Amino acid sequence: MSRRNKLEKFAALLRLPNVYENFSGQEASLSGQKGIQADLKGKWASAHFKNENPLVLELACGRGEYTVGLARMFPDVNFIGVDVKGARIWKGATQAIDEGLDNAAFLRSRIELIDRYFSPGEIDEIWITFPDPFLKKANRRLTAKAYLDAYQRILKPGGLIHLKTDSPMMYSFTLQSVTNHEQAVLLSHTDDLYSRPLYSKELAIQTFYEKKHLAPGDAIRYILFRM
Repeated sequence: MSRRNKLEKFAALLRLPNVYENFSGQEASLSGQKGIQADLKGKWASAHFKNENPLVLELACGRGEYTVGLARMFPDVNFIGVDVKGARIWKGATQAIDEGLDNAAFLRSRIELIDRYFSPGEIDEIWITFPDPFLKKANRRLTAKAYLDAYQRILKPGGLIHLKTDSPMMYSFTLQSVTNHEQAVLLSHTDDLYSRPLYSKELAIQTFYEKKHLAPGDAIRYILFRM
């Protein structure tokens, strides 16, 4: 993607009613449509979605395919895709608007700041879809202990966390991280998700990135745990 195209999409984000941004991490307020400040911490469901439905995050959402796919499947659940790449978020945000998916929104920010924007117990469930495995920086992996601690702070007690990855290293690292965390409970895992019937329909959603790796026959790995 050209730099000009990226800049155009960054500017377009500020005109979308379902996108919020914050990079400083110094405060919980977010910049919304036309740059208007919005303090949504603790009131995402009531203030943005205008309901009290469950709230689910997709972290490292990329183009937002999983967020949009989940929003289609579950109209009575609110979904927020989180990623730092604005040009990627633009794709999912505009698609959600075009399809009239009022239960899908997006947050452009660094995931290590996630508990700045959500109150304790505000989130019902988290999906982590094909995150960067950071081969040489274990502390930046989205299932490292510091991240799990942050997820625990914003999740309801017993809140579920899903990981889908094509990376054997990310899979084994996460299994170890979950096993070592005093508040995490491993529920299920597989190193070849599609080798057996799926037990829930949301697992069948496939992102552009996932399809790319499935084409040559790479296995998709999946872990389910709760805090």
